[in-house]
Amino acid sequence: MYSRIRDISNYENVDILFLGSSHTYRGFDTRIFKKHNLKCFNLGSSSQTFIQTDVLLQRYLDYINPKLIIFEVSPMIFSSDGIESSLDLIANDKIDILTLTKLINWSNIKTINTAIIAFYRKFLKLDDNFVEPVKKYDDTYIPGGYVEKEIKHFKPKKFDKQEIVFKKSQVESFQRCINYIHSKNIKTILVQAPISKSLYSSYVDIQFFNDTMLKYGEYYDFNKILQMDDSIYFADSHHLNQNGVKIFNEKLIDLLKNDIEKIRTYNSAHKSLGTSD
Repeated sequence: MYSRIRDISNYENVDILFLGSSHTYRGFDTRIFKKHNLKCFNLGSSSQTFIQTDVLLQRYLDYINPKLIIFEVSPMIFSSDGIESSLDLIANDKIDILTLTKLINWSNIKTINTAIIAFYRKFLKLDDNFVEPVKKYDDTYIPGGYVEKEIKHFKPKKFDKQEIVFKKSQVESFQRCINYIHSKNIKTILVQAPISKSLYSSYVDIQFFNDTMLKYGEYYDFNKILQMDDSIYFADSHHLNQNGVKIFNEKLIDLLKNDIEKIRTYNSAHKSLGTSD
């Protein structure tokens, strides 16, 4: 996340912005889209919920200024308390009024302690010369926000049946995100990234979830669009490995062909006029 935040300055006026959790930063490979002449930025982060997405949009949407947003949604995000992602953002991004009002859970000692340490380090400029390694363990940071994992293969297992929980705070934050994006007149497409069949089939009310997402606009559940073998294309129960990412991204690009054509037409027209956006 430290590298991703500092990479934003290189990605003004992009074609596509990706938002969401680890399914996003591990699921949308900006290099694949670049091969299709699309400039993209991936603003996903570990366990990112709509609470953190709301903050990131307010901080960076105007600068990144995308022509299209792909917003990853999943049942797991709506049921999360958002603490893990808040810790990540507090530690690696700026400390401002949004940190104090939206990221710090004042009843949770972890977010308070992290904020105190982050403020201390920033005030004393302790991280000014820090450079995050491009490769850490089995993760490689790719310019544009994507993180490539070394190939692993999931060993399928059975999950107990479960109901999807919609936490009020997450629903309200999701709605704020959608409204904020719409206020900027940016087209948004909601996407549920592929997860293993064994996990997907454990949700007893997945159709209700899909119907709910459709109320917010264009939405694609790639678990119904693609049939991907759990042991071949997944690294764990809910993350694709690199082989799965390639298939997923190419299929998404195919589905987006009309939107992509509009983007190319726009870019071509502005290039001929000599404008940069």
